[in-house]
Amino acid sequence: MKNNLQRENGRWGQRVLMPEQDHHLRCRNFDEVNLGLSEEAAIAEARRCLQCKSAPCIAGCPVAVDIPAFIAAVAGTRMAEAARILLADNTLPAICGRVCPQEEQCEGLCVLDRKGQAIAVGYLERFVADWALRHPEQLAPTVIPKASGKKVAVVGSGPAGLTVAGELARMGHEVIIYEALHDTGGVLRYGIPEFRLPKEIVDIEVARLAQLGVCIECNVVVGKTITLPKMRNEHDAVFIANGAGLPTMLNIPGENLKGVFSANEYLTRVNLMGAWRQDHATPIPRSRQVVVIGGGNTAMDAVRTARRLGAARAVILYRRSEAEMPARIEEIKHAKEEGVEFVMLTAPLEILGDNQGWVNGLRCQAMRLGEPDTSGRRRPVPVEGKVFELEAQVVVNAVGTGANPLLTATAPELGLNRWGNIEVDTTGQTNLAGVFAGGDIVRGGATVILAMGDGKRAAGAIDTYLQRCKGRPLM
Repeated sequence: MKNNLQRENGRWGQRVLMPEQDHHLRCRNFDEVNLGLSEEAAIAEARRCLQCKSAPCIAGCPVAVDIPAFIAAVAGTRMAEAARILLADNTLPAICGRVCPQEEQCEGLCVLDRKGQAIAVGYLERFVADWALRHPEQLAPTVIPKASGKKVAVVGSGPAGLTVAGELARMGHEVIIYEALHDTGGVLRYGIPEFRLPKEIVDIEVARLAQLGVCIECNVVVGKTITLPKMRNEHDAVFIANGAGLPTMLNIPGENLKGVFSANEYLTRVNLMGAWRQDHATPIPRSRQVVVIGGGNTAMDAVRTARRLGAARAVILYRRSEAEMPARIEEIKHAKEEGVEFVMLTAPLEILGDNQGWVNGLRCQAMRLGEPDTSGRRRPVPVEGKVFELEAQVVVNAVGTGANPLLTATAPELGLNRWGNIEVDTTGQTNLAGVFAGGDIVRGGATVILAMGDGKRAAGAIDTYLQRCKGRPLM
């Protein structure tokens, strides 16, 4: 298909802008920041696509969405067709359209990114997914496939678990997801704030899986409520996706003071337990000054949440410069617009407290950038003699997480690496017959879309395993 865009100023048009809630208002509420494209804007953006024969954007997508095909359908105003194409490849498109780092993946490989501005694949994905949610009557009814007679257990209802469940259900396998928390979604619900990913979207995406016959049991802690050996006896295959929920400690004095939170706890209290409400049984401190230590997306989520909880001064403390921050550019931009202060090239030395055991500040070390480390980023080096203090009543540790040990600690037969992550082959198979794994429990802390890619890849491998497996694995 030839696009009908006219060349403007030597470039293939201007990339569409995402409408946003005004930053003066949004820093005081939890409503979604990005408002979504109009149909007119989506069509105009889709018509910028060159429809490259090599389609490098597909190679950049961990779940291999046929990006040119769904964009061509949007350009031709065939929205139901676009939704069908997108939903065939992506189990959670409305979620991916909001939180996937497209700029590092599909958009990063877009030919137009070298000539000007990449196609806004993420914006278009969100548009199509949201259109599908608003127009279910225009989509083909859910088809329940013929039952295979095979039963698969999935540990965790985060992005990897939901993806593998949806893929396997469409193959005809009976799937049951065991979720440790009292609601579904894993990190999608407890780790990503409402203003980035409304819980209603998570509920709708999960409900789509239920229509395929996927069963979800909450309040089941695998490793405690039920063991891995028991699951292997009762199911033909198991997929483990219980995430990376173990906080990485700062290992500095004062970490045990009141008012110090891991980012996981801080965000879970707000996202999953509604702690922003004054009358809620799970409160959270509303403080004048909050310091969040870290430079990733989780740090941005935490500091922007603090602003919405009333912090007059919400600070990001990061030991490198902004250029090295792993957070999405859009999240950094939004944080700055909302009044977040960035204190760069600074590392915490000690969390300070009062005589009641509450946080009242941090002692910090100024840093400079040295030679690159194993990550490819320049290593922060202390600047001799430059130590200062920051006032804070709440400190949030967002420097990273490790593998969730609840299951692996009770399954010594499962192969782990030195960081406690489950070891798998290229298909997601562990060292145990019929047991597969994916997402953060394999990768460590990573992105939603990479976890989904693991789930999709493992689903194909599990299906192959089930077809050749005549019985359940022998224990």
